[in-house]
Amino acid sequence: MCRSIKRLRDGATPAPDEDIEAAARQFVRKISGFTKPAAHNEEVFDSAVADIAAASQRLLDGLEIRGAKSA
Repeated sequence: MCRSIKRLRDGATPAPDEDIEAAARQFVRKISGFTKPAAHNEEVFDSAVADIAAASQRLLDGLEIRGAKSA
């Protein structure tokens, strides 16, 4: 579905916050059908981006990478 969202997990290298937020924004744009929401929808749009970015960060933080060395 969101083919333009790049893969955020690259081995044991953590994804930058900016990349996670950009992917979340792209996902919300795709789901909502809006590239830029109208002023009356901006708050709910931005809230969805924040929620998805947070969920994505939890996912990436919780993944166990086989063969990765602990820091």
